Amino acid sequence: MSTIEQTYDDMVEAPSEQASAWGAVWAMSLCAMVLIASEFLPLSLLTPIASNLNITEGVAGQSISISGVFAVLTSLFLTSMIGQFDRRHVLLFFTFLMVVSGTVVALAPNAMVLMIGRSILGVSVGGFWSMSAAVAMRLVPAQSVPKALAIFNGGNALSTMIAAPLGSFLGGIIGWRGAFFCVVPLVVAAFAWLWLSLPALPVRESSTGTGPMAVLKLLTRLQVTLGMSATMLFFMGQFVLFTYLRPFLEHVTGVTTNQLSLILLGMGVSGLIGTFAIGYALKTRLLLVMGCLSLLLMLVALALVWFGHSLWGAFGLVCLWGLLATSAPVGWWAWVSKTMPDDAEAGGGLMVALVQLAIAAGASVGGYFFDGYGYRSTFLISAILFCGAACIAFITYLHAKTNNEGLKTTQVVR
Repeated sequence: MSTIEQTYDDMVEAPSEQASAWGAVWAMSLCAMVLIASEFLPLSLLTPIASNLNITEGVAGQSISISGVFAVLTSLFLTSMIGQFDRRHVLLFFTFLMVVSGTVVALAPNAMVLMIGRSILGVSVGGFWSMSAAVAMRLVPAQSVPKALAIFNGGNALSTMIAAPLGSFLGGIIGWRGAFFCVVPLVVAAFAWLWLSLPALPVRESSTGTGPMAVLKLLTRLQVTLGMSATMLFFMGQFVLFTYLRPFLEHVTGVTTNQLSLILLGMGVSGLIGTFAIGYALKTRLLLVMGCLSLLLMLVALALVWFGHSLWGAFGLVCLWGLLATSAPVGWWAWVSKTMPDDAEAGGGLMVALVQLAIAAGASVGGYFFDGYGYRSTFLISAILFCGAACIAFITYLHAKTNNEGLKTTQVVR
């Protein structure tokens, strides 16, 4: 289990160990795994999607962007939309939306319907992730919340490891539509598991209010603004490049479908290792570690321009990319918990909104440069964004050290 830093000091009304709902925690982990797989499955299928729908790869990449846009809107307005509904019913609704989205995308006759299906998925992404941490606090005892969140992250890591290579592999055998439709039975299973294991979760009054202003007011703290800016630049830099990695490997490196699947599998395995390993590095100087990760990814983006034409060079660099990029979200979520321990729900909503906005912006900017100016300019933009993320992370560290914000010693739970 990956290392999670314990910063939840004042969780009220948590269930006892006897009353905890670990089955629901594991069901939510399965939902998280399927959700991540659904969100990023197009990354390994851009070429066949574009060919089948008679659109450019840049336009196909906007299917990532549009889901991000709707995830942002959902995360900001979630508390206003769901009102007094039992959170059990809300989570089941967001899970059901995954079934609808997968079916619509798999049957999409044109780009418009594809985008509609991806928009529905964006609503599910924004709603599910905005609620996940708050729901975890109500399913298990306070001292077990980090373990529950680690289980969620395990689902993410597993999905990251298998989604891209499996999508590429299935796309080569049964087509991209079949690959998307394969997700639907998994979502149905997750829905059934949640239905059976998730207890009633009546609404509780929020101490930070409702609506987008309750989330955005956190940005009045300089430490939060700096850290979130670094986070946005990081994820934007990641998806400027990562969204168009398959076209790069096919057109520049010249890989076959089987070679592509192996490269993506190597990236996924490296990412899983990185997710397990980063916890040890985050015990001290968290922001310095995140800044260094950004600098290393900047170097990887630049190295792909110079050595990406070589099969072995591309393989090594893509695996290094997976090791660094997949582990980074663990660090940024640890930073949220350390910096905003008393506003974890609002901080989580803000993080979801900004990360999804960064993903959408990254895919859009990457598509513009990839279609208009080629892969070199796309990867250069990615490197510049990573450099900016590193600089702001270092500034955030210095500000936190000077003002003693978010630097308190925390208990590490494995």
